[in-house]
Amino acid sequence: MTPGVTVPPRAERRTAALARAVEEGLLGPRAPVVGLLDVDGVLAAVDALNGAFEGPAPVLHTFAAKACGLVPVLRLLADAGMGCEVASPGELEQALAAGFGYDRLVFDSPAKTAGELEFALAHGIAVNLDNFQELARADRLLAGREASGPLGIRVNPQVGAGAIGAMSTATATSKFGVALRDPGAADAVVEAFERRPWLDRLHAHVGSQGCPPPLVAEGLRATYELAERINDRVGRAQVTGIDIGGGLPVNFGDEEDRPTYADYAAGLRAAVPGLFDGRYTLVTEFGRSLLAKSGTIGTVVEYTKSAGGRRIAITHAGAQVATRTVFMPGSWPLRVGVFDPAGRPKEGPAETVDIAGPCCFAGDLTAAGAELPAVEPGDVVALYDTGAYYFSTHFSYNSLPRPAVYGYRTGSDGRPRFALVRAAQSVREVVEESGLAQADSLVALRRSE
Repeated sequence: MTPGVTVPPRAERRTAALARAVEEGLLGPRAPVVGLLDVDGVLAAVDALNGAFEGPAPVLHTFAAKACGLVPVLRLLADAGMGCEVASPGELEQALAAGFGYDRLVFDSPAKTAGELEFALAHGIAVNLDNFQELARADRLLAGREASGPLGIRVNPQVGAGAIGAMSTATATSKFGVALRDPGAADAVVEAFERRPWLDRLHAHVGSQGCPPPLVAEGLRATYELAERINDRVGRAQVTGIDIGGGLPVNFGDEEDRPTYADYAAGLRAAVPGLFDGRYTLVTEFGRSLLAKSGTIGTVVEYTKSAGGRRIAITHAGAQVATRTVFMPGSWPLRVGVFDPAGRPKEGPAETVDIAGPCCFAGDLTAAGAELPAVEPGDVVALYDTGAYYFSTHFSYNSLPRPAVYGYRTGSDGRPRFALVRAAQSVREVVEESGLAQADSLVALRRSE
């Protein structure tokens, strides 16, 4: 936060940013959809995370790059002292471009190629090995030498699923990690550490949205107990770090941050106190919870209509930016607001309306049966809590271009100031990306017969 500046509440900052975006032409007829990220909100979330884990245990908080792989956002988090968790070569390059040092990175992909693994081992990047075949590959790459960075095994404590199965990574049949409750698996992990003095970390991630903190704590307790068993077996503190993943659920129902990082850490301290006594370095991998409530998608209403007695507002934000909400609305509902063409909140009697996107399939709805003041062409619809995954993970359905993304902060005059994070993709760039340079290749192949 800027010293000496009183920052208004998040909702006030967001309302002011939407109005200013319309005023400056960042959102309007020529830019009908935009992503807005509240920088003050992001920094406040980082501060809350750091405060929740204060204590004798050293902690590296990493940001899960998958939640928002935009280089300026990653650089902001690096500048705020975060590390970065990456799960693909693209995310790794984004993190390096953003300025994260190798010693601030964690590589977690379950499908690392030999080349990717070799790069990480050679540069001291912390690696969580997903399975015993990958461990054998690391053996071959290291060829008897010790790893230059932390190297551990990801385990699946198999504690069950949360409310969203696709977000639950500690089920009995999860694709991630070594399944600890399978016959002989825990013993095999212990033996792997016994044979390899350079293995020094365990990793578990129970799940993200929909996974209650007590379920996460149960999985991490099993991981901690395994670390204790390994160290007892080898007679020394070989496991010196435990990567506890992320997974703090986000409250998409209202403005409140619930649960908080303080709630999460307090519950974990109660369930697994030994994690926090200073014997283990902790690594976290939070993503969605750091950014979600600081993001807003603003979109212009192009048309309104009625069908079967239901009002429908056609906007420019649909499955291409709100993919999970459109395809799994019961698991990923969004709050929506409506503003007039000047970006001012609308008032008046509520009407039932579906908020639809531009994609050519019937289910392209970002909100069904929303109760809002009358929505009219030219109005602005805001999709709240969309700072993670939404405008940063674009779905190219119908070849719709990626929208511009701006960050904003509240100045000493109370007015938002914008910084471009990612420029809007042009239609020409969409065409070029779709193989324009190779336009004649298949015709030439046909004619070569």
